[in-house]
Amino acid sequence: MAIHRRPIQERIDWLYDLADRHSTSFSSPEAWLARQRYLAEHPTAIAVFKCMDGRVNIPVVTNTPVGILMPFRNLGGRFDLGWPHLGEVLASHVQRVVSSGRRVLLIINYHFSQGDPRRGCAGFDYDTSAAFAHTLEIQQQVETIFGAAHGTVYPLVIGLETDEDALIIHGRDGESLELAKLSADERATLDLRLAKLLPDMPAQMRADLLPLLHGNLEHIDEVREQIRRNERMLDIEHREWMICLGRGFDFLHTPNVALIIGPYSPNLAEPIHRAAGIIESNMVAGRIPDDGLLLLASVPYDEIGVDRARAEVKSRFLTRFATDVIRREFPALADKMTIHTAVLDWRSRRLEIIGTQ
Repeated sequence: MAIHRRPIQERIDWLYDLADRHSTSFSSPEAWLARQRYLAEHPTAIAVFKCMDGRVNIPVVTNTPVGILMPFRNLGGRFDLGWPHLGEVLASHVQRVVSSGRRVLLIINYHFSQGDPRRGCAGFDYDTSAAFAHTLEIQQQVETIFGAAHGTVYPLVIGLETDEDALIIHGRDGESLELAKLSADERATLDLRLAKLLPDMPAQMRADLLPLLHGNLEHIDEVREQIRRNERMLDIEHREWMICLGRGFDFLHTPNVALIIGPYSPNLAEPIHRAAGIIESNMVAGRIPDDGLLLLASVPYDEIGVDRARAEVKSRFLTRFATDVIRREFPALADKMTIHTAVLDWRSRRLEIIGTQ
């Protein structure tokens, strides 16, 4: 039976088994060495601003090793670099990377479905034009803060068509490169096409972006084979049954199980409300059972002691805040809600449950 059809406790057990297996794999010597080798070959640090939609999993659609891309998630990919916490986290990340002599590529992502607008971004009410326009606003903010010459920090808008998991790279002056439309001959000249599209991007950064694009081409071929075998439908319809609030959810590689909300917006109630509404509509439409949902708050920590204790306090706050919003605005849904609070050891990606309700 597909995971979204199982009873809620079986789904929760499946989730923690997935988290445990991810931590074991991530912290293995082979995986650690592979990440170090990858970063040595591709030194550009890459961060991704993206939607909370569980289908938007850039490491998966680019066949990139887990732990290479730094994710920022929020409702619809809506961000404002004026938000105090977001600005602090991003500035700290950039400064840490630059101090080691590396550049930063900031991918600003929107997503849509070519087959059905209603499979697009619920966070923008399925309005792809509005989602794209917002990415341009973020791009401009990045240039205002870090400079428009792009010598060190480069903001790049990339679309994701979720039916085929295909990337669209946007240059300036309205030009774009749609990977799904490239022929075999055109794929062979991808590096030249990227250089023409992004002439102001440093050469090393383009070289470090290319593996993601080649990985996406391989993934597109895999998805098309799934479509040919009629195995793709579950990956393109909303079937989320859990709300993840905070950071540290890289282990959720399965599409359409979770709505992931980063702790960045000063108006955190809005994405929580929207996520709860999506899950309620999934239940009403019969896409998932109506026997329950999971609210999972997680905050990462780097060190034991004060850093871990602070992560616990923050995670408990997120749990209380989200629980209050859902109980106030979706009382019937709240009666079906299982609530878990966790912290995440960032070094091993181990999820540690510190409270359940």
